[in-house]
Amino acid sequence: MNPGPVWLISGVPGAGKTSVARALCARFARALHIPVDDLRDFVVSGRGNPLIPMTAETKLQFRLSWAVAATMAARYADEGFVVVIDDVVPRWGLEVYERALGDRALRKVLLAPALEIALERNSRRKDKPFDPGILVPAIKNLHPSLLSGGAGWLVLDSSRMTIDETVAAVLDGFERTGDSRPSSA
Repeated sequence: MNPGPVWLISGVPGAGKTSVARALCARFARALHIPVDDLRDFVVSGRGNPLIPMTAETKLQFRLSWAVAATMAARYADEGFVVVIDDVVPRWGLEVYERALGDRALRKVLLAPALEIALERNSRRKDKPFDPGILVPAIKNLHPSLLSGGAGWLVLDSSRMTIDETVAAVLDGFERTGDSRPSSA
């Protein structure tokens, strides 16, 4: 059995990661969605605060959640599932994913809507057990650093795209090459 690809959908809070990840999964016969925020929510006591500035404990918990997500993704991918991870991944977190996934295909997608669009989308969120307004400083801080993406990322300005249009652009960006590198790389 050929292992399935692992998609890593990143972007600032409010970029549309979860919506795009779910819609992308729906395009495949066997797919698993791993929302890394949910893994972090499993911490019942002593949860590190994900807001800036991060503590050593918060960084540890982020590294743990990335390693768990990647390990879970690898197990499912090895059984032929397409896996879609959605998470805010700073540059220092990507190596955790890459190390845990080994030589499995990792398709990295950065959703990069304009800052004002991400802030507006974040303000309309109803899927969080907290006021999404507390994420505004993190969005403003992360937005410029995530925009560059880096080598091997498919970077999409999804500001004016619907979820379906974004998924189509994601698939088109990778499917033309048949491997883990986006066709624009």
